[in-house]
Amino acid sequence: MTEYNIHTMLRAVAAAALAVGAVTAAHAADPVAKWCEGVKIAAFPGGPQGGVFANNVYNGYRQAELDLGPKVTYYFSNWDPNTMLTQLQQAIATKVDGIAFMGHPGDAATDPQIEKAFAQGIIFTTANSALPEAQKKFGPQGMGYVGAPNHAAGYALGAEAAKRAGIKAGDAAFVWGLKGQGGDRGSRTVGVIEAIEKAGGKVIYQEIDKATDADPNAGTATFVGVMKANPDVKLVVTDHGAVTANVGVYARAASLKPGQVFFAGFDMSPNTAKAVKDGYQDLVIDQQPYLQGYLPILNICLTKKFGFSGLDINTAGAFVDPKNVDVVAPLAAKEIR
Repeated sequence: MTEYNIHTMLRAVAAAALAVGAVTAAHAADPVAKWCEGVKIAAFPGGPQGGVFANNVYNGYRQAELDLGPKVTYYFSNWDPNTMLTQLQQAIATKVDGIAFMGHPGDAATDPQIEKAFAQGIIFTTANSALPEAQKKFGPQGMGYVGAPNHAAGYALGAEAAKRAGIKAGDAAFVWGLKGQGGDRGSRTVGVIEAIEKAGGKVIYQEIDKATDADPNAGTATFVGVMKANPDVKLVVTDHGAVTANVGVYARAASLKPGQVFFAGFDMSPNTAKAVKDGYQDLVIDQQPYLQGYLPILNICLTKKFGFSGLDINTAGAFVDPKNVDVVAPLAAKEIR
């Protein structure tokens, strides 16, 4: 065999080997159905069960469970931080592979449990309210955050609402929020207040009590009382998805006509969309809670199966108002927005 023929043959063999290797590599990367099957996850939708915001998060969790294949156990908490912490201890005790938590209790209260979880090999990640100190430490091990940057989102809504409501120096604005909760969650209310005060508004603040946190109808008397005591209020900001969804009920109970007071709040829902169309709700910032369910499950699965670090995703989508509500309303009706 000539030298030319030998070289030709060797090149052909090498090309064939590369082709086989390419096929093998492509085979290894082929999609796999239910690729997270066998992984056990504890997931916190917030609560209460069936509540407007929590149900959207829950639907996201459930879709991820169906798509990816893990076994998910759900913990509803009525948005109560102490309940969340108790349930977190229970979840760790069950020796799950991952926990999708909401960071409402804050770093100081939650971080010791996060340390315990990772020490046991449990992947911990958060949604809706961040735990930034723990995320700094455990991000490479899978701890991420899916949600809005809360202080920035609060400030953005407060500034836009003050602008659209025409707030001037000394104008009264009623902010109904969760500043007292502290941490990342409380910072959203703080952001709202700071923006309104920067615009010159005089803020009348009311903390959302536990009863209203769990059932927005429980806050009707509170709302009516504040509005009667402050008839000059030009702007109302509700820093709570379920409370925002109940704005139509509050406004009617206080004998307010559509457009009489500018209402702004957080999170889309069927009732919120209706309130916008009815002229009561003027501005909503949407943080897409469905993603706050789906993506933490994906985060845990990616870390468990492939060693990926934590996802950090801003879900604060956009403002919704009467001009664009018809685009979002059908998704809100399906509880996926």
